[in-house]
Amino acid sequence: MRQRLATDSALTVLAPVVWGSTYLVTTEFLPPDRPLLAAAVRALPGGLILTLLGRRLPYGPWWWRVPVLGALNIGFFFYLLFLAAYHLPGGVAALVGSVQPLVVLVLSALLLNEAVRGWQVGACVLGALGVGMLVLGPEARLDAVGVAAGLGAALCMASGIVLTKRWGRPPGVGLLTFTGWQLAVGGVLIAPAALVGEGLPERITGTNVAGFAYLSLIGALLAYAVWFRGIERLPALTVSLLGFASPVAACLLGFLFLRQGLTLVQAAGAAAVVGAVLLAQRSTARESRTARGPATPGFRRAPDCRAEGAARTASQPAQPAQPAHPAQKEEA
Repeated sequence: MRQRLATDSALTVLAPVVWGSTYLVTTEFLPPDRPLLAAAVRALPGGLILTLLGRRLPYGPWWWRVPVLGALNIGFFFYLLFLAAYHLPGGVAALVGSVQPLVVLVLSALLLNEAVRGWQVGACVLGALGVGMLVLGPEARLDAVGVAAGLGAALCMASGIVLTKRWGRPPGVGLLTFTGWQLAVGGVLIAPAALVGEGLPERITGTNVAGFAYLSLIGALLAYAVWFRGIERLPALTVSLLGFASPVAACLLGFLFLRQGLTLVQAAGAAAVVGAVLLAQRSTARESRTARGPATPGFRRAPDCRAEGAARTASQPAQPAQPAHPAQKEEA
């Protein structure tokens, strides 16, 4: 259990790490002052590609569930996230967004009937404290619109995680197709706001095209497929805490490529974030072992062959006797 949990977490954390590179790609490769355009290009092309390759459209209740998930996970979330970024310094916006695991905890209790544990609250507080140490600076200030947008973005992403966990995936629909549906919905919601509010840049360079391609193929298509896979396989709170890797990755990439400073306080914050994730993983694995019950080392109860044979015979209809066949003798 612990090994599987660690493997799934290591793969899932790649998504927020990729998202942490968005700031670097946006500032160095994309046209300036076009955040909503970047979000639309990030979501819509990849969503259309995956939807066309899957050759399936939502059916039954998924005609309304997919738009809800696409709006929460991508469309509304992106818009509110960029609105918060416009009204708040990046560090304050990240700190406001760090309440997301606490929202996931409350929604999991309400919608998934999961009990709230003390260690879960502790992991959320430790992670939020780490994010604050990592991103807050002397320019920190508050703005009512920015704080409301940041809280709204956290609520959208938390609701998307929990509802994705609750509803699962449509039977017979692959993970990439399911990802494509949500990206397409999110892109359709963002595109009008981007065209009306920002417009298209006067000139698109090769560097811009490379940046848009990275955001669409790696930052959305690949990252969200990995993210939704993680939601299927991991507890909702664990997935939410893994999202803290995004500001950690952004700080490290800024230090490595943009020559931004990295203080001891920021390093301690990154360590606190890692500690919160490890606390969630270890506690989840321990509770899973406890739920399965203690196992006696070195002994395994042999199956009751007579009971299994009797049950198998009772479940099969009576058949007339037939001459023995070599294959039947071998099976016997």
